[in-house]
Amino acid sequence: MNDWIIALILGIVEGITEFIPVSSTGHLLVAERLLHVAKSDLFNIVIQCGAVLAVLPLFRERLFKFVFEWQQKETRDYLLKIFAAFFITGVVGLVLDKKGFKLEDNPLPIATALLLGGLAFLVVEFFLRGKKSGTEITWTIAVAVAVGQLIAGTCPGTSRSGATILFCLLLGLSRPAATEFSFLVGIPTMLAAGGWKIFKTFHHPDQLAPKEDWGVLLFTTVVAAVVSFIAVKWLLRYVQTHTFNLFACYRIALALVIFLFFLK
Repeated sequence: MNDWIIALILGIVEGITEFIPVSSTGHLLVAERLLHVAKSDLFNIVIQCGAVLAVLPLFRERLFKFVFEWQQKETRDYLLKIFAAFFITGVVGLVLDKKGFKLEDNPLPIATALLLGGLAFLVVEFFLRGKKSGTEITWTIAVAVAVGQLIAGTCPGTSRSGATILFCLLLGLSRPAATEFSFLVGIPTMLAAGGWKIFKTFHHPDQLAPKEDWGVLLFTTVVAAVVSFIAVKWLLRYVQTHTFNLFACYRIALALVIFLFFLK
């Protein structure tokens, strides 16, 4: 298949799945297997960073407060909790990186994580029916989001946004508030992780730097960014009036497909 068509497909997959709670890592690994390509970690990291940066304009009101109204107690408190979740994730992530941890691309754990995550969403949504939810981000929620990110970062198929949103819902946060906080913690986390890996790659070019077609990589990044912006804009509106059951059912269906076609 033509490299540009493959780039288009991977960009669309990354853009749709980076923030939606269905696991972008799992989707990229599966897509690359189906397309019979093996993209480098650098490729996947760069297109992920493009998808992350593209959604920043969607949070312009919150970002405006962070920059110009940070003196206000509510804004400062929110920022501190984002930083706490980011700090915990970063410290543990660096420890794992120093120990040489790497994600596996085995379809079995990916499918298992997708299935369990989908079932977890269905169970949580069932028990939340008719219950009131809040909008206050507590310190417990901040720590739980950090734990969710670490689980997702070590288990392909879990979904960073999926794990963190689930924890937030379990702790009584509303769907819109849970989604926003999950994304706002995830943005610096993913950019920092991506920046660190890119730095390592070019700091040891003889050992780690792959040969990339930079034109194809740039094209894929742009596609991922545009699609990510559209997907997140839709999701932020969707969770205002809907549950996460749609994504739960999709995760379960995808897991079954992986079990059937990859584990024969």
